[in-house]
Amino acid sequence: MSVPDCGVSFDNVSLKLGQQNFALKCGFESGKITAVVGPSGSGKSTLLNLVAGFEMPDAGRVLIGRCDMAGLDPSERPVSLIFQDNNLFSYLDIFTNVGLGVSPSLRLSADDKMAIGDALARVGLGGFERRLPSTLSGGERQRAALARALVRQRSVMLLDEPFAALDPGLRSGMATLLKELHDELKNTVLLVTHHPDDIRRLAHKVVFLSNGHVVYEGEVEDFFAATRVEEIRTFLAL
Repeated sequence: MSVPDCGVSFDNVSLKLGQQNFALKCGFESGKITAVVGPSGSGKSTLLNLVAGFEMPDAGRVLIGRCDMAGLDPSERPVSLIFQDNNLFSYLDIFTNVGLGVSPSLRLSADDKMAIGDALARVGLGGFERRLPSTLSGGERQRAALARALVRQRSVMLLDEPFAALDPGLRSGMATLLKELHDELKNTVLLVTHHPDDIRRLAHKVVFLSNGHVVYEGEVEDFFAATRVEEIRTFLAL
């Protein structure tokens, strides 16, 4: 699906899941990395799921560009999602796992196969095509997941704590890679993280959630100065 502007916005979105109510009104600037932060259970993953189409709002609109996503399946949205556990199939080699991002049926043209090889090379996995996920380190598996997102060529990338299982050295390397790719692609990135260092290193903007509501939306520097807000002060003290 093609949209004229890759920004994401929540227009008075409300949703009830179990006993929790979500009320979201915020925007994510086109071509920028926005950190989505907040305590556990605040609604960060739910926000990503609403963008991706895994959840549908009870009221309000989720917009990508100027297009209302209502009624569109996840496969019809200009979105790629990378999970914490990288979501690779253990019995498929890395080339095939990345190829699923191009075609779930794995009907790959010569150009598709070239694009897969190029994506693997860009994330530092050239020559890993026939390796199984079990033979890769945690950082390498996350690089493979990133390559799969790259071949999808979607304008919006959603990352749900993609570095959480990595040690500090691997976190730093993956953050550097993500920033380099974003500088090249200029895609719109929503990054869920619990780490202030990720915000400082990667984000242009911050959206902070608490109990299903947006309590802060703005610049990174202003976020770190907003300690008058109790929820932010508690988060930054972690």
